[in-house]
Amino acid sequence: MSGTAPIAGGCRYARDAVVTGIGFCLPGDGRPVFTADDLWNIASRGATCLMQSNAYYGSVDLSDAMFDERLPDVARFFSRHYTAAHRFGLVSMVEACSDAELDPLSGDLAHAAILAGRGGVDANIDSYLAVLRADPETIRVTEAMELFVAAEQAVTPSDVALVQGALSRSKGPNFTVSCGCASSAVQIGNARRLIADGEVDVAVVTGVDIFSVKLIRNIQRLLQGAQKTYEIIRSDDMPALLPSFDSLMRPYDRRADCINHGEGSATVIMESREHASRRGAHLYGQVLAQATTRDGLTNPLASDETGSELVSAVRRCLGDRWEISQVPYVHGGSDGNVVVTAFEANAIKELYGSAAQSLLMTSQEGCFGHNGAPAGCLGVALTLLMMERGEVCPTANCEQPADNLTFDPVPGVRTRPLDFDYALSFNYQVGGVKSAILLGSPDA
Repeated sequence: MSGTAPIAGGCRYARDAVVTGIGFCLPGDGRPVFTADDLWNIASRGATCLMQSNAYYGSVDLSDAMFDERLPDVARFFSRHYTAAHRFGLVSMVEACSDAELDPLSGDLAHAAILAGRGGVDANIDSYLAVLRADPETIRVTEAMELFVAAEQAVTPSDVALVQGALSRSKGPNFTVSCGCASSAVQIGNARRLIADGEVDVAVVTGVDIFSVKLIRNIQRLLQGAQKTYEIIRSDDMPALLPSFDSLMRPYDRRADCINHGEGSATVIMESREHASRRGAHLYGQVLAQATTRDGLTNPLASDETGSELVSAVRRCLGDRWEISQVPYVHGGSDGNVVVTAFEANAIKELYGSAAQSLLMTSQEGCFGHNGAPAGCLGVALTLLMMERGEVCPTANCEQPADNLTFDPVPGVRTRPLDFDYALSFNYQVGGVKSAILLGSPDA
């Protein structure tokens, strides 16, 4: 609750954080996913856009023509040094702005918050190494300037927020959060608080990451070489090695034995209800609360399989205003890792008790791959689309639900009808970080 006076419509408040636009730059079927309809066409069928080349991977395949079509006026002096992360983040941003009917080039975002979530560093490495290896004594002046511009734009985690802020000419808050796969989920929470406190009326939240295919293949080879030795020396407080990447990820399926990575970006436009109503914007729904917790373990790579801190995050979101019985759907954060499935199953059992078996809980990570920072924005966008359309998307690649599930993962390739006004969306970071977001329909 914002604490401000209610506006027309009973329980609706001026400082409610509503979602008015969503946009993407994600792996697709033949072409990238850019719009809400593109996303729905993939997720509603439980389709997978993962392609196998030694390892399954979700590649965006954004062409120069696709980028130039959406951002024709970006100065070449800067754009020629853009990494894939810059390009993906800018594309998803302009797609979300178009969806929200906001024009970043006409001052519509002049006072907006531009918030980015970044987990990986793969997109930054080439620019970093180019500067590190350059010889100041022999390099030409023009080359030195080019290296400088590339480095300033690309060698820090604030890379995407930097160019998004420049595109929008925003004078509002502009910062990056980096906490792995929970990054943009945490930024969703930050945006909600900035709006509720009256600091901004509009917030653009983007999650974007690149996972190098070369790195993944090297990890695969290293794991294969180390597996036998590791099993000999492993103790109870050491995690199992990551599974292979050469089979298809299957969240909530009894055959789940791997994670497939992907790349891309997802952007969510959030506004105060008053601002959105004043300009007649379409409302996908509300961000009611967000909470982040950590398991408190000494192992920096492990998670508590009891799910107790995920339960804590959910209860912080619900507070005294909502009951868990009002939430019939949860968008899970499962990436195919059986440890993730275990703590989600335990948390759902603790939260819902005997009613857990009727809960619908799905994951669409099998559609696009485990893409890190975009997961928070993607989960919010997908969940609000499901809420708006009255259908729950199936868990991609789940055909034979695992025996230890305490919920219904909606296996198969068809949506399940469900009329609901509240939902939860989960995201996690390696090391036991848990994020929960409570979402509501526009008038909930």
